[in-house]
Amino acid sequence: MQRGRSWRALLVVVALAGCAAPPPAGDDHVALRILAINDFHGNLDPPVPDLGGAAWLAAHLRRAREQAGHTVTVSAGDLIGATPLTSGLFHDEPAIMAADLLGLDLNAAGNHEFDEGWEELLRMQQGGPREGGDPDFAGAGFEILAANVVVEATGDTLLPAYTVRRYDGIPVAFIGLPLRDTPSVVVASGIAGLSFEDEVETINALVGAIREQGIEAIVVVIHQGGYPAEGSEDECRDFRGPIVDIVRRSDPAIDLFVTGHTHRHYLCVIDGRPVTSAGSFGRWYTEIDARLDRRTGDLAVVRLDNVPVTHDIPPADDVAALVAEYRARAETVSRQVVGTVTADVTKQPDAAGESLLGALIADAQLAATRDAGAVVAFMNAGGVRTDLLYAPTGQERPGEVTFAEIAAVQPFGNTLVTLTLTGAQIRELLEQQWAGQPAANMLSPSEGFTYAWSRSAPDGARVVPSSIAIGGAPIEPDAEYRVTVNSFLAAGGDGFTVLAEGRDPVEGVIDIEALRDYLHRHSPVTPERPGRIRALP
Repeated sequence: MQRGRSWRALLVVVALAGCAAPPPAGDDHVALRILAINDFHGNLDPPVPDLGGAAWLAAHLRRAREQAGHTVTVSAGDLIGATPLTSGLFHDEPAIMAADLLGLDLNAAGNHEFDEGWEELLRMQQGGPREGGDPDFAGAGFEILAANVVVEATGDTLLPAYTVRRYDGIPVAFIGLPLRDTPSVVVASGIAGLSFEDEVETINALVGAIREQGIEAIVVVIHQGGYPAEGSEDECRDFRGPIVDIVRRSDPAIDLFVTGHTHRHYLCVIDGRPVTSAGSFGRWYTEIDARLDRRTGDLAVVRLDNVPVTHDIPPADDVAALVAEYRARAETVSRQVVGTVTADVTKQPDAAGESLLGALIADAQLAATRDAGAVVAFMNAGGVRTDLLYAPTGQERPGEVTFAEIAAVQPFGNTLVTLTLTGAQIRELLEQQWAGQPAANMLSPSEGFTYAWSRSAPDGARVVPSSIAIGGAPIEPDAEYRVTVNSFLAAGGDGFTVLAEGRDPVEGVIDIEALRDYLHRHSPVTPERPGRIRALP
């Protein structure tokens, strides 16, 4: 099997050994192999040629288990949500079924597990029918953990906080939790009645309770992560991000952190503790070899490797059959041609923060909501998941855009909401693109809306007030304007809290329907830089 980055894995082993010598080999320890994925997002089919795909991921994981004795397979969240059509059309039941076949033992809930609300997440665990799904859906055979998600009415956690597995009699506790900031990145109505507690406070409180049971081996599986410098993924050069502070503040009794959320693959050591992530979409998995001390019960990691899910081994037949079944069921809808483009329409922003695809989506949303009085629409960058390509792999007729492609672009199923903001609130909305962000979180405005911002101005004063205009007319601070956004943004998502103050909201069509109808009416679409945002020195 192609091992990929084994030399980098050796660097991590050396770093680990320099921090704490692993227990000696022999009868005084038990070997445990931990296999980890994260941010799978229901990618049943390979997301890129010759890498990933549930059937090949299953084959790799099974081979890794065969080469070891005791094993456990964990996921650090976003197993479902923001998924391609093959899973998303069926409420992500196929992704749950595939995860069971993969041999998954536990999944720490990520923010996307809450995309369709906490009741739907419980259905994912417990099973039960839903229109458009399998009437006999049995739910997940693995455990979904959410240690810091509390039901406000009862004070209990929505899902178990941790689980304990025993290997040759030695217990290992796995704490699972989503990021505390989940409420800022999901629709508010879906998490009503829940509170998301601080990750570190939750972890440290649980450590005491776990150790009182005589358990010394503790693994945190958390949907939060970090960013190594470009090109240094498994060396972790200049590593940064929220997970760094979480690890440093967590109880020293934690032996290992399996992380996710940032879609980066890395093998790090922070304060002597290994911290891992396997990228996204099932393109890699992390292989973690550890030793459990028979005398003390402690866990020591001795080897880490991020293994690419290559196609140089046969796919797992049972998983391939499941994927083929749901692909065929989705095919009738997914193959429908909804429009055409004359060139790639990408989500990559230019120097001013505009993207071709974001602008196209905003235009579609404005067109779909003019009857509700909309004069401008804004699209968030995080809601645009992939590009619209002129000639994607396997397409017979270049330029055609299928329903499957626009479903991959906007997989969340958000509805459009048109609400009233004052001119002053629109300016505040634009300023919130920089509020509390390590980098600008730019919104794509629809046609006719223009403004300028300054690179040198401090946060809170980036936008040039006199430059904000609709149809060439400057907006007035006290005047009222009808603004369209998706339902996620309307609830204050992505930190755009001013939108939650909007008045007289009117709910419209699903976002993907707006894009489908717009492409149908305006094809062929020729992408051109919209020039709606100007960046000043």
